[in-house]
Amino acid sequence: MKVAVLVSASLLSFSLMAQAQQTGKPEDTEVWEPAPKTVTASPNLAPPPSDAVVLFNGQNLSQWVSTDNRAAPAKWQVAGGLLTVDKKAGNIETRQVFTNYQLHLEWRIPTGMRETGQSRGNSGVFLASIGKGDLGYELQILDSYQNKTYVNGMAGSIYKQHIPLANPARKPGEWQSYDVLWTAPVFKADGSLQTPARVTVWFNGVVVQNNTVLAGPTQYIGKPSYQQAHGPSPIKLQAHGDPSAPISFRNIWVRKL
Repeated sequence: MKVAVLVSASLLSFSLMAQAQQTGKPEDTEVWEPAPKTVTASPNLAPPPSDAVVLFNGQNLSQWVSTDNRAAPAKWQVAGGLLTVDKKAGNIETRQVFTNYQLHLEWRIPTGMRETGQSRGNSGVFLASIGKGDLGYELQILDSYQNKTYVNGMAGSIYKQHIPLANPARKPGEWQSYDVLWTAPVFKADGSLQTPARVTVWFNGVVVQNNTVLAGPTQYIGKPSYQQAHGPSPIKLQAHGDPSAPISFRNIWVRKL
């Protein structure tokens, strides 16, 4: 019970500090140029290895819970072997927690959208969820096929921190893939940072983040920094509040490293 209280207090403290840090305007941390080179690439449609934890098998959400209430099951739609975002249900995250891992997931932007920029197929993979809502380290998902937006917020970016090295996005309606190597941050006994988080990302088989060092959890407003120590964390999928049609996922698995 004492451990649970300490963890809850830590997350509450982190949430309050993150809210306090969000001063200024979102536009202050948007970078628009230069745009990464557009390249043609094919998704990596990789079946899970024998030692993988299958997070979505096309049948159910047994490996997922609600981010806002981890005692509640995830309530996104599962049909036809696909997992589709339910924006009203909020973010979902894994039941299990992870430290360092290899992650694979496939995602698809719906066709027929009229929205532009950040309102076009917006979602995200939080490589470590460290609280309710959008707290954590976000690898952006967005329709980045001929859709102009700030480049540190396009698909393949570490949101508002690192621009992708290339833009291998495919057309809406086509499947795309992320393969991720995540190294979690390490904190000292006093809660200060010992080593920052690092990530390598392949987007449709193309390296777009190469052992990238994160400055802290991603921020919509303000500069990122490591405000609060944390341990192993769930992986989170975002139900972004934009008006576009929801995206879908399939074939999600992870290997602990």
